[in-house]
Amino acid sequence: MKSLPKVKTSAAVGLVAIPLLLSGCGLFGSQGAAQIDPPPADVESQMLQTVDPASKTSLGKTSPANTEHATVYLKNEQGMLAPVTLNLPQGGKEGKLNRLMESLVQDGAYASSFPQGFTGVLPKGTEVTQVSVDKKQKLAVVEFTKPFAKYDTKDERKILEAITWTLTGDPDVQNVQLWVDGQKLTEMPVGHTPLSQPLNRTVGINLELTAGAAVSQTSPVTVYFSAVTKQGVPYFVPVTRLVPAGEDTVKAALSQLIQGPVQGDGLQQVLTANTSIDSVETAKDGVVTVSLKDDMFQSGEKVPSEFLQSLVLTVTENAPSDKVRIWMNGSKDVVGDDDQKYSEPVSRPELINNIPI
Repeated sequence: MKSLPKVKTSAAVGLVAIPLLLSGCGLFGSQGAAQIDPPPADVESQMLQTVDPASKTSLGKTSPANTEHATVYLKNEQGMLAPVTLNLPQGGKEGKLNRLMESLVQDGAYASSFPQGFTGVLPKGTEVTQVSVDKKQKLAVVEFTKPFAKYDTKDERKILEAITWTLTGDPDVQNVQLWVDGQKLTEMPVGHTPLSQPLNRTVGINLELTAGAAVSQTSPVTVYFSAVTKQGVPYFVPVTRLVPAGEDTVKAALSQLIQGPVQGDGLQQVLTANTSIDSVETAKDGVVTVSLKDDMFQSGEKVPSEFLQSLVLTVTENAPSDKVRIWMNGSKDVVGDDDQKYSEPVSRPELINNIPI
């Protein structure tokens, strides 16, 4: 079975009510969504873990001596969160989780390791007291110092997303609980987003809302579009959208991927408007087979790896599997321009967006 470089099998599991996903004033970024009444608690959904096969320049790299690769969620120049793989000092497992959280601090100890244009989201001066993990519950408990509370309300949702998606990239973590100065948080200190339940990936990321959407009748899906740094390096950005409840999650996510990004958010179309979904099937061994049609690609022609990698990320983000195969125009021999054979089972990669500094 083929796999993309550096793969693992892990998923972020657990339910978080949509009221948390949508609560708080100013938590919707640039989307300008209107105030929405909280839907009933049973309007919940489950999402899986992310990690990404970035551009060709990001795959197959090794870490310098005494460092190790780790993926964290940083804010790009458009204000969106994106996974970025950093070289952090080596250390024990829980020490690594501490370093992951420390890397999210604005102008913090690891800011010099960030690619140009990316910044942390935690308030400057925030310190990480400790990160402990209950492996039985797959729960990470993170304790910050008081400066954690010194942020603008508009950044509250990004802070929750960055912490949650960074920590749940670890296979031992599915849920996250926040503490500040020795006290468990029942709500965020500025915008008062409720924290009555542990956080998991059902909070979504870079959430887009359509004005007037009936939230209680929808479910979230997360798709991966692309962006480009000022240096011309492509990378992936996850976006959560709400789709009608009851739809096939993978098909709904792929339809959103084909629909493309919102204009003005700095993201780029990955699949072409000519792409259509022929079928999505899950085998007994869990491998998801996606069959697409797109008349832009001829039989035997190599398909852009960005196109195929985005599909792998999107499918495995929304299916209970970390393996996918892709067929195109009836062909069961699909090869990317990175020479990877995507028509054989490809595993979700462990690291995301290893962007050169």
